[in-house]
Amino acid sequence: MARPNAPDRFNEEKATYVIRGSGAADDKPDLERGAEAIRSVVRKLPTRPGVYRMLDARGDVLYVGKARALKNRVTNYTQVARLPQRLQRMVSQTRAMEIVTTTSEAEALLLEAQLIKRYRPPYNVLLRDDKSFPYILLRMDHDFPRVQKHRGARRAKGRYYGPFASAGSVTKTLNALQKTFLLRSCTDSFFANRSRPCLLYQIKRCSAPCVGRIDTEEYAGLVSDAQDFLEGRSTAVQKRLGDAMTKSAEAMDFEQAAVLRDRLKSLTFIQGSQSVHADGLGDADVFALAAKGGQLCVAGFFIRGGQNWGHRSFFPAHVSGVPEEEVMASFLMQFYEGVPPPKTILVDREPAEIELLAEALGEVAERKVEISVPQRGNRRRLLEQAVRNAGEELDRRLAESSSQAKLGRELAELFDLENPPQRIEIYDNSHIQGTNALGAMVVAGPEGWIKGAYRKFNIKRAETMPGDDFAMMREVFQRRFARALEEDPERTKGEWPDLVLIDGGKGQVSAVAGVFAELGIDDLPFVGVAKGPDRNAGRETFHWPDGREFTLPPNNAALFYIQRLRDEAHRFAIGAHRAKRSKALGSSPLDEVPGIGPSRKKALLMHFGTARAVRGASLEDLQKAPGVSAAVAQAVHDFYHAGR
Repeated sequence: MARPNAPDRFNEEKATYVIRGSGAADDKPDLERGAEAIRSVVRKLPTRPGVYRMLDARGDVLYVGKARALKNRVTNYTQVARLPQRLQRMVSQTRAMEIVTTTSEAEALLLEAQLIKRYRPPYNVLLRDDKSFPYILLRMDHDFPRVQKHRGARRAKGRYYGPFASAGSVTKTLNALQKTFLLRSCTDSFFANRSRPCLLYQIKRCSAPCVGRIDTEEYAGLVSDAQDFLEGRSTAVQKRLGDAMTKSAEAMDFEQAAVLRDRLKSLTFIQGSQSVHADGLGDADVFALAAKGGQLCVAGFFIRGGQNWGHRSFFPAHVSGVPEEEVMASFLMQFYEGVPPPKTILVDREPAEIELLAEALGEVAERKVEISVPQRGNRRRLLEQAVRNAGEELDRRLAESSSQAKLGRELAELFDLENPPQRIEIYDNSHIQGTNALGAMVVAGPEGWIKGAYRKFNIKRAETMPGDDFAMMREVFQRRFARALEEDPERTKGEWPDLVLIDGGKGQVSAVAGVFAELGIDDLPFVGVAKGPDRNAGRETFHWPDGREFTLPPNNAALFYIQRLRDEAHRFAIGAHRAKRSKALGSSPLDEVPGIGPSRKKALLMHFGTARAVRGASLEDLQKAPGVSAAVAQAVHDFYHAGR
């Protein structure tokens, strides 16, 4: 179980002091210049623990490392002949260093993980799948606590259970909790406005506390049982339900006995489906590593209260030439930068500096954390299952990579690219008769979707007429690439596309060509993808900027891939448009009035009936509305009648 009020991590601002050293500003790789820049820093270094950052000529972070004794560790980089090729390349690009001292090596290890996550240096092992994990939240700020799915910062008052490997794992567990413990999942506003039970009560997934079908004491008992279950005490819950069922049957209350029987069956089903030979393990994470073909996979199982809360596979980046025990250590530190460590961590190999790693994670958890390689028993069987998963996931990844590499070569040949594209951007627009218009950009690479790079563009320029698809596309590209020119004119940050696909025909392509001409961009390949006759998939026409057109055979693999790219852009655009439209439907003209919050807006609407009536009301009528002060009435009146 995660604690919502866990202490803050060690951060850079708590460092004793920072010292900087610099070398030549030349941005060309030069091994001797890099070594000299490092030597200039070594002369000033203490023999204290801390974290060091290698910087290139632009000030970008190349590498983050930690040391027990900074002077000794950094000195090693000046002995370039002894360094592996990967580190020699790093030293040749180094032109400056930043040093942060800490009070202990464990603090240095924690700070190193934070800085790697912040800067994502090219010479560090990176945990690429760093999105937040979902949790189950049992809110405790209401007489009838609510159970819900939660992702993100843990600010709400309540008990957090997790992490779960996926949203699907959370949903499955939530459904089981509702069936077994009949806890409410509705919002407080929905709860407060019920006059009769909702459908969840009818299908026996809620106890209907909203209309008094259960009192606070009895509901508290359900909450206590749910907590026991989530914390691994399901046997005690099972016994209580069994005793209560027997008691109801003996009292001839067969209807209640049947309800308890169904809840008992649900609990038994959960125990059976979640068991992974984790008896007596309590809270633990299990990680196994597999390496093949220059790639590496870490498979993780998440056990809480002896129950399996799902598994996930990770594919760390920048692992070439890095020993596997160092990869495992770096992975664990970066993973637990965003996830509270459990009491037990099982691994299939001993990570580098295992004692220091356990000490640092113990500081985060504020209790002892054990990292071990089990050799026998249930723990070993569970670990072997993780090892199998890691190998199978890596084989699947390699097969997909091979297929993707072939597609990349086909795209390069199809669109006259020098190399297979590493970043493809796909654009689409979405609106209904010009309302709630927006543009969408999705990004794909050799390893799939790069969802962190997705962008949506609210169409907001006055010169863009509602419903004008060409003008919308023009605005989207002007904003996207004007910013790219400003932030990365040298195209060194990997944020410029190698290929641009536009969902549209000649008109959209012409609009984009005009934008690129205005911005002076003449080397960026872009193509329009227009649906065929009757908008049939498989009959797409491709439009070049110079007016040329071509089609592909319906069974062409590259065409299938381009269709997937376009469909993803379409899905993202429609989803963003729907969200914007839903938000607009819940808005009111009164939202534009400064100083009017939700309660005063509600008071005005309850008194006058509509926003139009509020707009037409006199000052005297506004002052008569309940809960509206003279100052607020004056503000509303002035807003609507100023200048009349």
